[in-house]
Amino acid sequence: MHLTVFGATSTTGRLVVDRALEAGHTVTAHTRDAARVTRQHDHLRVVEGDVTDPVACRAALTDADAVIITLGNGRHGAVREAGTRAVVEAMHKAGVRRLICQSTLGVGTSRANLNLLWRHVMFGALLRKAYADHVAQEEVVTASGLDWTIVRPSAFTDDEVPGVRHGFGSEASGLSLKVSRGQVADFLVAQVGADDLVHRHVALSA
Repeated sequence: MHLTVFGATSTTGRLVVDRALEAGHTVTAHTRDAARVTRQHDHLRVVEGDVTDPVACRAALTDADAVIITLGNGRHGAVREAGTRAVVEAMHKAGVRRLICQSTLGVGTSRANLNLLWRHVMFGALLRKAYADHVAQEEVVTASGLDWTIVRPSAFTDDEVPGVRHGFGSEASGLSLKVSRGQVADFLVAQVGADDLVHRHVALSA
């Protein structure tokens, strides 16, 4: 399949590009700075542009079968919602329907899965703007009319984490609230050819 990755130079997006290529997909990597894409591959195309501009996003959707969004903006909370809105508009104009979007554990009913630190200190104060941006991003996706899946991973690590679960509900207990970026990338890419989680919010954590 031909995938377009928006946020292709984020810490998870880089791995999504790598894992998708390793799985045999053709990939278009959209980024605001093409020089940051260091991977070279015969099946990789890089498109530079502003992710908040639907026209620039449309340029990355040629021949696309599916889109993966891994937009990040740290704690600033200024890109995820705006960029996702532009991507959705571009997808409608390009006739692309499958969308997999990385959000975060803690949005919606998954807020009950968080411990006190994440609920009140991290998302309640330090990362308040980023959290609000994720909430608004999810609202854009669920209202898009596309064949979407929203993936809600917990806190990222660099090393593989044993016991990662997905699809658990708000009642789940005993979570370590950790998952590796590689495990998230693998899960995002795996959804491209699957339809069992369409129109689902999927929690992902050990």
